[in-house]
Amino acid sequence: QVQLVESGGGLVQAGGSLRLSCAASGRAFGSYVMGWFRQAPGKEREYIGAINWNGGRTYYADSVKGRFTISRDNVKNMVYLQMNSLKSEDTAVYYCAGGRYGGDWPPGAYPYSFWGQGTQVTVSS
Repeated sequence: QVQLVESGGGLVQAGGSLRLSCAASGRAFGSYVMGWFRQAPGKEREYIGAINWNGGRTYYADSVKGRFTISRDNVKNMVYLQMNSLKSEDTAVYYCAGGRYGGDWPPGAYPYSFWGQGTQVTVSS
């Protein structure tokens, strides 16, 4: 069983940056695809990005492409979400998630079987 814990959320002004971290415990972290999701109040959960097992492939939703970057460190069992040029519409609870996936890239939202508890990001305009 893999457990995920996000950190790094907070309050930032529009145009600023934040880096979210996701620490994974458990075995075989390097074999999992890792994704980031977010959910704003009153809105559905949005799948914003993913990274494959070795970091060689990434996926970004159009809403964050060019501003957000996902990376991972399989030695430290960590996944990161670097968020630049933040906008008020990026305000949400951000979740990391992981799962097994061996299909075509990018994966959809379905492979993710374990989730973190989320971290709040608030962007003030």
